[in-house]
Amino acid sequence: MLKYKDASQCRFDIVSLGEVMLRLDPGAGRIHTTRTFNVWEGGGEYNVARGLRRCFGLRAGVVTAFADNPVGRLVEDFILQGGVDTSFIKWVPYDGTGRTVRNGLNFTERGFGIRGAVGCSDRGNTAVSQLKAGDIDWEELFGRQGVRHFHTGGIFAALSDTTPEVVIEALKCAKKYDTITSYDLNYRPSLWKSIGGKARAQEVNKEIARYVDVMIGNEEDFSACLGMAENDLNNIDSSKFEAMIKEVVKLYPNFQVVATTLRQVISASINDWSAISYQDGKFCKSTERKALEIFDRVGGGDSFASGLIYGLLTTGKAEVAVEYGAAHGALAMTTPGDTSMATKAEVEKLIGGGSARVDR
Repeated sequence: MLKYKDASQCRFDIVSLGEVMLRLDPGAGRIHTTRTFNVWEGGGEYNVARGLRRCFGLRAGVVTAFADNPVGRLVEDFILQGGVDTSFIKWVPYDGTGRTVRNGLNFTERGFGIRGAVGCSDRGNTAVSQLKAGDIDWEELFGRQGVRHFHTGGIFAALSDTTPEVVIEALKCAKKYDTITSYDLNYRPSLWKSIGGKARAQEVNKEIARYVDVMIGNEEDFSACLGMAENDLNNIDSSKFEAMIKEVVKLYPNFQVVATTLRQVISASINDWSAISYQDGKFCKSTERKALEIFDRVGGGDSFASGLIYGLLTTGKAEVAVEYGAAHGALAMTTPGDTSMATKAEVEKLIGGGSARVDR
């Protein structure tokens, strides 16, 4: 069972390391034809911390970097609205044009029916991609202030040649001070291709995996990032995932919990959705939600991760945590934006079998 430090010894329950971008959303329209965008903040690792703060009420912080200009300050304002601590944001002087440093933009279409969701990222030369080992005072964060759970992932690790060094430096320091660590493999071919492709992804992630307590990823992630045999991704079978995880934990006995979502895409608007977790030699599968109606699927996996971490932090039991994760991810996909708008009461109602009847 995971052994968390006592909350009274730590300033933070959860801290995430990753890029936070400005998401531009054309609503029901298309990126290439819209005249207006709604804006949100979002980022794979950050979304987890925000979900734990806004939905579950935990003390959360984010480690990231921004170019110090009005766009960066807008994203900071969104983070503050979400209640996430900004003490460990690195601000980089803006050069006036974005030639040397800028902030990331993420244009995202939700998709509908036969038209899948589309993401178009504009993140070259971002301040966070230029982070390198030594830029963040991890001793201050983990040693003097204290963190119960630290989360990061493969999106941040793939941003540049230097970001893997930052991940490893952070994880080593977290382990030094007995902070539980989690990592979402989150393989993105478009990110890795410019810095060495799948071979580099495996080199980096195999090293990172040595310092991870809670590993999150789907079959493609484990194949691309850790070199495991790949199954048919269009026919998700939990038994195949279980067989793969048994092999993974032989290679990485430090993994105390392994978890993934199981998503069968019927259309952009209808998915079968569930999740599975591994702990202490046992697998637990969440409630299966057939034909789940999707409003905006982006961020569903991050909300699964935050629910999973909440369950682990509060109970230590993966069979409870996987239900929190699956329910939170399902609810997050019923609203727009990367980040969850669900409440803890709604999550627990869904776990308990609650319906979509009107609450009055």
